[in-house]
Amino acid sequence: MAPASSMNSLNILDFVVNKGHGVKGLAELGLDTLPHQYIQPLHERFDTTTNEEAPPNDCIPVIDMSNWDDPKVAEAICDAAQKWGFFQIVNHGVPIHVLEDVKDATHQFFKLPAQEKHKYSKERSVTNRVRFGTSFTPEAEKALEWKDFLSLFFVSDDEAASLWPPVCRNQALEYIKSSELIVKKLLEILMKGLNVKEIDESILMGSKRINLNYYPKCPNPELTVGVGRHSDVSTLTILLQDDIGGLYVRNTETMKWVHVPPVTGSLVINVGDALQIMSNGKYKSIEHRVIANGSSNRISVPIFVNPRPSDIIGPLPEVLHGGEKPVYKNVLYSDYVKHFFRKAHDGKATVEFAKV
Repeated sequence: MAPASSMNSLNILDFVVNKGHGVKGLAELGLDTLPHQYIQPLHERFDTTTNEEAPPNDCIPVIDMSNWDDPKVAEAICDAAQKWGFFQIVNHGVPIHVLEDVKDATHQFFKLPAQEKHKYSKERSVTNRVRFGTSFTPEAEKALEWKDFLSLFFVSDDEAASLWPPVCRNQALEYIKSSELIVKKLLEILMKGLNVKEIDESILMGSKRINLNYYPKCPNPELTVGVGRHSDVSTLTILLQDDIGGLYVRNTETMKWVHVPPVTGSLVINVGDALQIMSNGKYKSIEHRVIANGSSNRISVPIFVNPRPSDIIGPLPEVLHGGEKPVYKNVLYSDYVKHFFRKAHDGKATVEFAKV
């Protein structure tokens, strides 16, 4: 174990961010205490030992997609998007080997030496569409988050082939391609729930980003977070969890945090801010967070399905057809995203940027 005295002589930000070791490199020093830069203010900490257990019926739905033309499936998806903003899907058609391969590739990327990963950092990456980083926005955060990530913005197969890290490139691409049909089906169902007949795929899913997330074992998990409270800026997020668990969702009625347990072979789907804005608040992007873990390393792989940066998003005309007042104004999607990434995680505050 690295004693506190040796930690004092280490420039944490320089080691973690500038030299590219990430929080994984910090964890591998064998710390016996959490560096103070990661200690969250009391109101942001989440101690699972004292968190009241949610009642058994207080859990996000698990929806079987094996017969996705069944009206009951569509009803369950739209209900979940309105009440929870989250649901899990099983029998979704994405092959299990694709999910296992991308999880394995995530571990392989984070096993690379620091100098290899550092090639993809903000300062060194040949493109801002490939980014290795740590925490969320370190320069804007008062307390850092216990997470490293590789973020890959998909433009084309050719660009991915030339710029994405070879150790995970093919597996990440395969996961994106294999999930496309289920994404289209989910969006079709959700649009029908809004009485939208003509679906504009480009504004709903015109761009995609995949993240490989790594949450190392943490010496004092109760003092920090893996990811702070936020909602996603996507249209939809398709999340692959490993079997460790740690994702919590806010129940907006009780305000309690509800664990999203790993279900073998499932994908977690959540509504993002873009869909909340387009649905004029009918579908809800819900606050969620990830706890740090004291006993295991955890990974997750989300695909963020988004409008294109150049798209203007606002309530869809069909949603306002009956005279409903718009809750949100029209905003340039790239402006919305820049606003999100300019600051630390702050719950649902980003969506205020689009309020009328």
